[in-house]
Amino acid sequence: MPYSLVSAATLGFDLVRLPAGRAVAEVLLAGLGSDAAAIDRLAVAHPARGLDRERRGVRAVRSRRAREMAVGVPHLRSAADAAAGGGDRTALLVAQLEQGTIGDVPTLERLLRDDVLGAEHPLHGQLDPGLWDEAADVLADAAVGFWAAGVLPPLVRRDLTAAFDRVLDRGPLVAPNACDLGPATGELTGFLAAVRDLDDAGRARWRIAVDEGRAAQRPWATAMHEASWGAHVSGRTRALAAAQLMAVQAFLDGGFDLHDGAAGMWNAVAGCVQAIALGDLLGSDAVDVLRAPARRVGALS
Repeated sequence: MPYSLVSAATLGFDLVRLPAGRAVAEVLLAGLGSDAAAIDRLAVAHPARGLDRERRGVRAVRSRRAREMAVGVPHLRSAADAAAGGGDRTALLVAQLEQGTIGDVPTLERLLRDDVLGAEHPLHGQLDPGLWDEAADVLADAAVGFWAAGVLPPLVRRDLTAAFDRVLDRGPLVAPNACDLGPATGELTGFLAAVRDLDDAGRARWRIAVDEGRAAQRPWATAMHEASWGAHVSGRTRALAAAQLMAVQAFLDGGFDLHDGAAGMWNAVAGCVQAIALGDLLGSDAVDVLRAPARRVGALS
């Protein structure tokens, strides 16, 4: 399934279950919020700068081979294959359902290059194309490296992420408020801070709230679709995507793990983000469904 900024909550579902999913979110947020100075910093860090043609070719081959290895990240299709084996494959199936991703490396890279850094980026077409492509390469390599951190050899992963890491070593790439979150920025920021600051008792309340609301799964999906469509027609797609990527970071910083992500906690948090960000465009029924888990917890009014 291809990713899109419209369905950033689906991407988030994968990121909260990957070992370095938080870092992938950071890379994508850097792309969404990059100004001209950030693009220049990324381009300057391009590992092929200053290399002759032969060494550039060697780097290109290494990059291609790393991406070939990155396909080893378990995919949800693999879960169905494991189920067909039955018997002693039960444990493998459970693990794949928790860790198997909906998307893959090619769809992630396309999202970054064509959507995050695509025509809707405020600076697209305004900077030198060569500079833009170099910055895109650095971000794409980092996204792939972090995405596949669980399956890539450490040296290969570091080779992909090194340029981005060097940029961050010199200071933040984008300001915390670089990404526009839309008219509900204040409430979104407060909600994400509350998720980020959860303790054991707080996480337990969220788990109970999710268990209590499982019967509402179908209306939840419909409400999420309504919110995504609202973001698309209102021009808030990038704002909603940024909010969901920040939610990935808050979710993981708040102590939830891949088991929580697979068990419904991510869907609950992502739904609240959709409701807050697009609440002025949604019907009351959709808002009530999406906000329900947080209201049970007492995190939202």
